[in-house]
Amino acid sequence: MAAKNVPYADLMPLRARYNRRLDISKLLVLILLTTMAVVSLFPLYWIFATALTPAASTVKIPPELIPAHPTLDNFFEIAKAGGMTTIELPFLAEPLRIQRVWLWLFNTALYAVVSMVVHLLFDSMAAYALAKRRFPGARPLFWLILAAIMIPPQVTLIPLFFLVRDMGLNNTFQGLLLPGLADVIGIFLLKQFMQTIPSELEEAARIDGASEWQIYRLVVMPLSVPALAVTAIFAFQRYWNNFLWPLVITHDPDLFTLQVGLSYIQNGEFGTNYGLLMSGAALAALPMIVVFFAFQKYFVQGLRIGAIKG
Repeated sequence: MAAKNVPYADLMPLRARYNRRLDISKLLVLILLTTMAVVSLFPLYWIFATALTPAASTVKIPPELIPAHPTLDNFFEIAKAGGMTTIELPFLAEPLRIQRVWLWLFNTALYAVVSMVVHLLFDSMAAYALAKRRFPGARPLFWLILAAIMIPPQVTLIPLFFLVRDMGLNNTFQGLLLPGLADVIGIFLLKQFMQTIPSELEEAARIDGASEWQIYRLVVMPLSVPALAVTAIFAFQRYWNNFLWPLVITHDPDLFTLQVGLSYIQNGEFGTNYGLLMSGAALAALPMIVVFFAFQKYFVQGLRIGAIKG
């Protein structure tokens, strides 16, 4: 039976109704996404709003969503938090006097950067061995490494503390770094990416006389730059915001990271000065905000790397 030709004019109401439903669906999705964005970003807004609020107004009921009398006093006060300290630097003849909060900020940056660099080295070496080398027990070893993701860090906190203490590294920068020499997530992401690199490139390098180290350094690593960038960003973010392990392993105020140092600030005549603490939190959050906007495409790419089929 031949299909009837429906006049275009008769289809117009149907098309208009369909477009109207589509517009309503888009509007609902937009409202939902906007609501989720507002809920997600409100804590960040509250940090900066409280940091700009005078100390007496931070405990008002109801709170001020928009500071009535914004001020930078909390930022000037946080710059003097923790008092002064003296540090000795090898390239300076005289000891350096510095506000302790700036030393905490330097410690945090040094801790995050060094941990990130060490992560890239050891994670990439382990990922290369698991992705490109064939040896007995490689697959069970990889699944065993992945199983470590299911272990909460709080479970290993006490054994790690005793291990570092017995090595004589308690309250040292080396002890702060030791548990973060490698990371399961970094190994997983890099392995998944390296498996997509054609093996013909490695075979060609071997034919040319390249050693295993040269193949890893000159062939695999340059091709893995996107995955390395993702791993570096995630590692930097993780160790910049790390609080529990630095709190446990350090007790010298000069070794505190910014997050640990802020937890010891208890200024204010009637209790905690929330404006002061929020200004410190804003100071700690600013580098992460800059890193996110500068490398946001790598954050999105990191969500896809783990889905690459090996």
